[in-house]
Amino acid sequence: MARSFDTLTAAEIAAGIAAGDFSAAEVCAAALDAIAAREPEVQAFLQVTPELAQEAAARIDAARAAGEALGPLAGVPVAIKDNMNLAGTRTTCASRMLENYESPYTATCVARMLAAGCIPVGKANMDEFAFGSSTDSSAFHPTNNPWDTARVPGGSSGGSAAAVAAGMVPLSLGSDTGGSIRQPAALCGVVGMKPTYGAVSRYGVVAFGSSLDQVGPFGRTVADVALAMDALVAGGRDPYDSTSQEVAPTFAAAVAAAGGGLSGARIGMVPAFMEATGLTAEVRRGVERAASALEAAGAELVEVDLPHIDAAIAAYYVIGPAEAFSNLARFDGIRYGYQEPGCANLAQQSALSRAHGFGDEAKRRQMLGAYLLSSGVYDTYYYAAQKARTLITADYTAAFAQVDAILMPATPHAAFRHGEISDPTQMYLSDMYTISLNIAGNGGIVVPVGLGEDTGLPMAAQLVAPAFADERLVTYAAVIERALADAATGAPVLGVAPACAGKGGELA
Repeated sequence: MARSFDTLTAAEIAAGIAAGDFSAAEVCAAALDAIAAREPEVQAFLQVTPELAQEAAARIDAARAAGEALGPLAGVPVAIKDNMNLAGTRTTCASRMLENYESPYTATCVARMLAAGCIPVGKANMDEFAFGSSTDSSAFHPTNNPWDTARVPGGSSGGSAAAVAAGMVPLSLGSDTGGSIRQPAALCGVVGMKPTYGAVSRYGVVAFGSSLDQVGPFGRTVADVALAMDALVAGGRDPYDSTSQEVAPTFAAAVAAAGGGLSGARIGMVPAFMEATGLTAEVRRGVERAASALEAAGAELVEVDLPHIDAAIAAYYVIGPAEAFSNLARFDGIRYGYQEPGCANLAQQSALSRAHGFGDEAKRRQMLGAYLLSSGVYDTYYYAAQKARTLITADYTAAFAQVDAILMPATPHAAFRHGEISDPTQMYLSDMYTISLNIAGNGGIVVPVGLGEDTGLPMAAQLVAPAFADERLVTYAAVIERALADAATGAPVLGVAPACAGKGGELA
């Protein structure tokens, strides 16, 4: 009897291929079929890569036939955010500036997923250069939320989140500078993890904010995200990334150990977060469901304070644009990227290429960054933002002296409609619960907690752990996931979006 490809987790696909239940080629064909059937409505991809996918699948099947050991994710389709280089693809960052840029090499994070056996099926849409919270600032097309295509999937990794929520892939990679993994994961009803800064190599990832960016995975289950994390940290510290750190690949083991309960664990709750203006009642109730699940597993809930957290958004929108201005200065219309034709001199070439190659949000952030780093302004804003960063980091350190992890909302509301938020400052507030983690460098994970009673859209809770204690995130998230799972089947509280489920992608 045929079954839909999207009913299988990444772990089940890898196990099925290893056991000979189906081949990597069959999984690859089913994934490409699912993309063809669902992509017109969701628009999660900027480029689908059937040739690369089929070549990878053939290598896996040949290795299995030869009796060779297979990777832990052998045959698992993966989507890659389009700010990560993969040789043989374009890496556009969803910008006209890089519309025709061909990747000359493969980013370390992508290479490690491929080494674990993943099949690369395409490059996922995003906000231009990762500037945004909706994926509407992509220069090519918006991505739609699979739960309601009139709504955004979040951003900037909206394509990566939507591809998983639509059942086109079981895993995807995103990058998170101020919530760009966790916010779209929450809005699309999938698991999304931002590891501690430095846990995953950023080599080969086009930079937005170099002191803030971090790569992480999306999946439909915590166990799948844990497998992806093991792949991303396998191989140890990356010599090509000076911020990369040695992290043990023990995430899958941490999930397996989560069944033992949480006796003795202390989970922090920040009252100010749960009472913040703009937080909807259904989101609050979702976080409370997660808190009850942790408490039922034996954890103690403890109130903690983050006294300087109100400064996080202000600090981020000084540090982020300043670093973006520095990083994007390389796109000058001369060395590579979009080049304006018919220019009389280098000054005109650079000015017009940047004016026509960048979109509105990219221009806005670079102009702001240029101003903030200018003489007479630097001390007033940039230096003050760095002091605020130190205070926020110290607040988290003090809180983690009292608790093992902190539970909080991931977003203040459910997915909003395309065009509903037009004011950039209001859009920036979509990340009010995620930005402080990038400021401090801590890891965070988002886990679905069901559908909202008012909107019928995905709700989620966010867990935060001390730096390089990311195993706790998957452990505690797995406890929440299991507590809210279907009692009869054990399936997670949210699966593939109903409008997409079973639409293309059958396995024999």
